[in-house]
Amino acid sequence: MQIFIKNISKLSLIVLVIANQGCTSSKEAPVSEKFAVTDSLINKLLIDTVQQANSKTDLSFSAKITADEERKAEIFPMVSGVVRSVPVRLGDKVSAGQVLATMGSSEMAGFDKEVISAAAELRNAERQVKQAEELYKSGLSSAREFEEAKNDFLIKQAENKRAVSTLKLNGGNSSGNYTIKSPLSGFIIEKNVNANMQLRPDNDKNLFTVADLSTVWAMVNIYESDISRIKEGDEVNLSILSYPEKTFKGKIDKIYNMIDNESKVMNARVTIPNPGYLLKPGMMATVLISAKSGIDLPVVNTRGIIFDENKNYALVVDPGNKIRIQEIEIGRKTADKAYISKGLKAGDRVVASKQVFLFESLKN
Repeated sequence: MQIFIKNISKLSLIVLVIANQGCTSSKEAPVSEKFAVTDSLINKLLIDTVQQANSKTDLSFSAKITADEERKAEIFPMVSGVVRSVPVRLGDKVSAGQVLATMGSSEMAGFDKEVISAAAELRNAERQVKQAEELYKSGLSSAREFEEAKNDFLIKQAENKRAVSTLKLNGGNSSGNYTIKSPLSGFIIEKNVNANMQLRPDNDKNLFTVADLSTVWAMVNIYESDISRIKEGDEVNLSILSYPEKTFKGKIDKIYNMIDNESKVMNARVTIPNPGYLLKPGMMATVLISAKSGIDLPVVNTRGIIFDENKNYALVVDPGNKIRIQEIEIGRKTADKAYISKGLKAGDRVVASKQVFLFESLKN
């Protein structure tokens, strides 16, 4: 009996100790503090300022780089014959007057014959006019005969000039060779001829296309729904896949007021300076056009917007450097800009880095 009581006493003592330890632990447990953003943390954050859109919005379109049509030349053969040599290749840079191809042509040989005949007739006409002048001065011929000799000389002179010009056109010479030269400096962007090719008299295809690529065109595809918002003079930022870190700038200088029957788009032209020839005909590009939006809403970079439970939020830094969660409504959104219809105004400062972490910390 005494042993049982002693065991009960020991058990009670153990329970009491455990209870005391539990009470002590609950008293010593740290109390959680509310998350606070310090000034030093704010100084390390990226902060965006809400801007006023001024009724402008950035519209995104696709575009294709083409050669400037006003700085391009399509070169056709003036005669038929056999191509003897083509010393240039597609993509080569050429200078004005540089030989692109040479041909052997029976037509050129015929032109050479015309030059020889015209030169001989001109010499005869020159002698005859001198004789007619001497006879007229001596009274042995009439003024009419002298005038006829002068007129014949002028006609032979014009025929000789025409024959020489025809022969020398694009480098023709007395050997029957026909030389095709580049009329301007630029790049060969099209080539439809090879050595030993025979060119028929009825050939209607250009042999070369040479383009000066110091400036190029971006032909922009404008959707029907956006036609009313695009006008000449709108600023354009162009980017291409080959140089993702580089932006090319220009302005719309021509709008083609017609819709393509197949693609159902209207083209707008942007002339872009091309130093270093980075932009090449055939490249596809993305263009952002700063166009009239019809609305005047504050705008902010989309990187500062947080989406949570089907709502949009922003972390606003107030004048006292305190951060608060602000629910917002987006009126319109582009690739990197959001136009805010409710919740923000121009001049507000919005956290644009680590905002998701801060949002979750401040929300709890």
